[in-house]
Amino acid sequence: MENLFQAFYLFLWYSFLGWVLEVAYSAIRKRKFINRGYLNGPLCTVYGFAALVISWVLQDLQGNWLFLYLGSMIWGTVVEWIAGHFLEWQGNKKWWDYSHLKGNMGGYVCIRFSLLWGLLGTVGVTWVNGFLMMPYQSLPQLLVRIVLGISAVIVAVDAIGSYAVIHKLKNMDAFLEANDRIEEATVQFGHSVVGYIARRMERAHPESTAKKTKAKPTVFAEGCGFYKLFMLLVVGAFLGDIVETIFCYITAGELMSRSSLVWGQFSLVWGCAMSVATLMLYKYKERSDGFLFVVGVLLGGAYEYFCSVLTETLFGTIFWDYSSYPLNLGGRINLLYCFFWGIAAVVWLKKVYPFLSGWIEKLPMKLGKVLTWCLVLFLSVDVVVTCAAMGRYQERQAGEPAGNEVSVYIDEVFSDEWMEERYRNMKLVE
Repeated sequence: MENLFQAFYLFLWYSFLGWVLEVAYSAIRKRKFINRGYLNGPLCTVYGFAALVISWVLQDLQGNWLFLYLGSMIWGTVVEWIAGHFLEWQGNKKWWDYSHLKGNMGGYVCIRFSLLWGLLGTVGVTWVNGFLMMPYQSLPQLLVRIVLGISAVIVAVDAIGSYAVIHKLKNMDAFLEANDRIEEATVQFGHSVVGYIARRMERAHPESTAKKTKAKPTVFAEGCGFYKLFMLLVVGAFLGDIVETIFCYITAGELMSRSSLVWGQFSLVWGCAMSVATLMLYKYKERSDGFLFVVGVLLGGAYEYFCSVLTETLFGTIFWDYSSYPLNLGGRINLLYCFFWGIAAVVWLKKVYPFLSGWIEKLPMKLGKVLTWCLVLFLSVDVVVTCAAMGRYQERQAGEPAGNEVSVYIDEVFSDEWMEERYRNMKLVE
């Protein structure tokens, strides 16, 4: 809970600082105040989310300037790319467009601002985080939590009101009225900073372009929607487990399970990677092999590093350690495997994806949907049981006895011997 309070505190600060940066940038270029955020309040949440991701994932790289900069550049770009697509989906338009800049991807991100993300992330992790946390640690915690609670309510009201305005929802008078008051206060604040009167949200983004209305699908999992991505996740997880098992057998002479879950042969690291790669690079699948390789190296390395931090944070375990490999980064990733990610991106998008996509789309509409949701249910239960088994394994290593019947059942089914056989590379950490 304390971590959540700290995260929300930093989220608010960075969202506000990002808003100030955007307002200043617009003021210098256009000589007027423009509210650049999705919300009506003085917050640009893209910066808040990017700062949290960068601070959490890359905290081990503090002091390693090069990799901290590269990691910040990659993760800031990824967050901006996701935010651009999400806001376009929500508001039926683009909220920014970099199509006129060199080195852009669909107008959502570009090299110029990716380099800026690297600088901002490096400065934030190295200096700004510690500076911002000083008031949090100095003030009475009760006061801090009260202020954060009030701020959370205001942000929630602002978000609901902004959503209602964009989608022209009725019967939400209270939220719309609060939305107007927040906007008015923001305008006054922006006026004091810049000296000009702000315009409404629609006028804040004159470069926005209308999003084309999609026709109702007639083929199961057509395009790159939820059904296609989830089926690719399942197939990718299975194929990834098989490929890793064969690779370990060839290189180490040992046949071992590489599955992430207790039931079935599924490597979620690979499955999620294939699904995310398809989502992010689907529009660029016709680009050159060199382009896809470079993007695959960067995104694959960042993704594997993220997964390493995530599993260590959630389960207190390390499932892979590349410390013995040359050119590794904290044992989480290494250059050789990053090249493998690049090769995998090319092979996946050029060869495997078209083949699998065609077969998935051949499924009858009803059968495909039923099969998808059955797999969703199965994998959801599998993930929950895996988390429970991991939790009890940690507790047993710490000498904690089973506290209820569920724990007793887990101890019987997923004993230490079973877990260590299933996850042979697993190491517990402090």
